[in-house]
Amino acid sequence: MNTPLRTSMPQPEAFEVHRISHYFQSFGSDRLRIASTAPARAEGPPLLIFNGIGASAEILEPFMRRMSRVATLTFDLPGIGASQPSYWIRRLPGFAHLAREVLDELGIERVHVMGLSWGGTLAQQFTRQYSKRVERLVLAATSTGHLMVPPRPTVILKMATPLRYMSAGIFRAIAGDIYGGDFRRDEVLAEHYARRMAPPTLIGYLNQLYALMGWTSLHWLDEIEQPTLVMAGADDPVVPLVNARILAKRIANAELEVFDCGHLFIITRLERAVARLERFLLPNSTTTTKEVT
Repeated sequence: MNTPLRTSMPQPEAFEVHRISHYFQSFGSDRLRIASTAPARAEGPPLLIFNGIGASAEILEPFMRRMSRVATLTFDLPGIGASQPSYWIRRLPGFAHLAREVLDELGIERVHVMGLSWGGTLAQQFTRQYSKRVERLVLAATSTGHLMVPPRPTVILKMATPLRYMSAGIFRAIAGDIYGGDFRRDEVLAEHYARRMAPPTLIGYLNQLYALMGWTSLHWLDEIEQPTLVMAGADDPVVPLVNARILAKRIANAELEVFDCGHLFIITRLERAVARLERFLLPNSTTTTKEVT
């Protein structure tokens, strides 16, 4: 059953900050940078995170460092961040296969899966492709792919190239129009975010665009059986909120959480997002982070 729409949760009292391990691993001709955390109090499977288009692991680090009860794992796709460009051009099933290779190499059998923006489409594909390896699914600021309620054409044009990753000035100029929420009015936030960006290679960025071309999950979302948390920003120019409602309605065992911010609420509402995620991923735990009431 779908649960009613809820707004973001109250601010938690405190968070531990955990160390991130970075290392490189070769998979055939691909050499990928992997980032992970292993909190001492972690429970259950790790959380495998798929990032947004053109985005490297640095963007996820504040979030990963604050996950205290769940280990986290991510990797830069070929040509993104510190990972070398690939000889292979992949569609989403190919990227899902690459993620499975990463898990196999690390000896990880089951995971929770989380996808942010573009990464949310890969999370859906991975869950369908390797359903037996996925415990719970988190879809953040994402959609059903090409069959979605689209953003305004001006937003699409600004998202179509990786220029925002290559120029801090361009990013600051367009951040509010693209990401909405706090980025519309906080220049310091845009500056801070710009400093964390690592520019993708053009081939890596174009491969991500190609991977999603013509792809949609709309006709098979009802096949997803995993408990699913759909997270969305109320002011998201890239993925309008209605897309999250569609995901939550089409997935049988889904709940929807709406944050009072934009596309990057995982950063601007970091502690609230972490608290909500740990409660979702550890529903039977009596020691998850307590929240202020």
